[in-house]
Amino acid sequence: MEIHRYEKAWFVAGMVLIVGFIATVVYGAVGPGIAMVDDSGGQVGANPIANENYDAVDNFREPGVYRTGENSFDIYVVAQRFAFVPGTGEPIRIPAGSEVTFYVASADVTHGFNLAGTNVNVMVVPGQVSEMTARFDETGTYGIICHEYCGAGHHDMAGTFEVVPQSQYDHDATSDDRELLRAALTAGGER
Repeated sequence: MEIHRYEKAWFVAGMVLIVGFIATVVYGAVGPGIAMVDDSGGQVGANPIANENYDAVDNFREPGVYRTGENSFDIYVVAQRFAFVPGTGEPIRIPAGSEVTFYVASADVTHGFNLAGTNVNVMVVPGQVSEMTARFDETGTYGIICHEYCGAGHHDMAGTFEVVPQSQYDHDATSDDRELLRAALTAGGER
């Protein structure tokens, strides 16, 4: 039995496509160093977060921006209906050229934490601390978006993240404004 030359050509083309698809999936899984978010951020009780009792929690600090090195920061964010603390009301500000590790916890229901236009995108599950690190070399303003439906005010749950030039960054002002931010969010974040 002889196979027609067009059948041979289509068979070869099909096999090349299958091998190409498998190679693409393998490269996407191990090539660029992308990993799935896991529970490495740790677990945290939702009640201490909701009651702002951060001393009762081992692996989560009071929400805010903390300098951990010359160009590195830890940012602790609480997602709650329908605001990010900090982020809503007053923007989160960091200097350009910084490496930032976000620690995000939920005070109530499942939320999303997405910095539009970046690769920062995590699901925030009550009882878990979502952790993600990113580098911000260029100045700009990014929207913080909740991408998980969290209730009737979900469409209003947004914030701002600003990367400013080194000369315009004042870390002390960011740290001292936490009380003002919390008061504004408490007044405007509840529905």
